[in-house]
Amino acid sequence: MELSQKMQNAINAQIQAELYSAYLYLAMSAYCEDINMPGYARWMRVQTEEEMEHAMKFYHYVFERGGRVFLEAIQKPQAEFDSPQDVAAQVYAHEQHVTDLIHQLYELALAEKDYAAQVFLQWYIDEQVEEEDNARTIVEYFEMAAGHPNAMLMLDRKLGARQDD
Repeated sequence: MELSQKMQNAINAQIQAELYSAYLYLAMSAYCEDINMPGYARWMRVQTEEEMEHAMKFYHYVFERGGRVFLEAIQKPQAEFDSPQDVAAQVYAHEQHVTDLIHQLYELALAEKDYAAQVFLQWYIDEQVEEEDNARTIVEYFEMAAGHPNAMLMLDRKLGARQDD
């Protein structure tokens, strides 16, 4: 069964959202590099790559289902942040937004009785649980380290040790 036009359009919008996430996280990485937090900058670059992979999974899925990908412009991301803690809080809020987008896609798949899309989207639902948990944990780490320069240095090193997924 081919993708419905509604589902194709919604997935194309999600591709754009995933690419925006990558672009946003790359801007956050650049900010972290600029404020001499190379570990957190590395963490954000790995996150950027992960978001690109998510976009490409959607991209290939559209073609597997006989659809067509239409790429739209990607909004310019924010470049300045108040602090690393601000970056962490914005990442968490953004991941919550992405979760909502994935849930909307799943609801559309249910309404369209698109069983293949439901199965495909389950991976993203599970992934977003992990993404939100990771983002929330980093917010909590920054809250604990606030006002303690040595703790901030240790946290930066910890974040920089993230392996490519």
